[in-house]
Amino acid sequence: MSTLVVAALVAAAVAWLLISTNDLFYRISPLPWTGAGVLAVLAVAEAYLAQNTSARIQRKPGSLPVHALSVARFAALAKASSLVGALSGGFTAGLLVWLLLEPTDEAASSVPVAVTTLVAAVALIGAALWLERACRVPEDPDRRDDRSDPPAAAY
Repeated sequence: MSTLVVAALVAAAVAWLLISTNDLFYRISPLPWTGAGVLAVLAVAEAYLAQNTSARIQRKPGSLPVHALSVARFAALAKASSLVGALSGGFTAGLLVWLLLEPTDEAASSVPVAVTTLVAAVALIGAALWLERACRVPEDPDRRDDRSDPPAAAY
């Protein structure tokens, strides 16, 4: 989790520096909606995958068994997606702060796109973390924990 926070903060700083020093915003303006759309679609897909994988791992009635290699792939997807979400969200947050401080109409018209992209990035992070958690093997309640009765210390 700390990796995601650091990645988001670094991306926000990079966005702020790029936008404020190079007037990059005015060369790419207006902001496209495609980033928000892609992040939102990924978030919905991973949330569905997390719910489905969790049910399959817990062997809920009506769910098919899951292959171990699939779970490993889902966990890798979740790790990568959470990092992409953190980088996208951080960059968008840095851009959004700059847009809110910029007094032009062009900047004000891009605020809804930036807010939507930020929300989609946060949703992707949440869905990816949920998928990562869904890939964990549940504890077996019948298995006796060997650590419950530690051996007596030898003096």
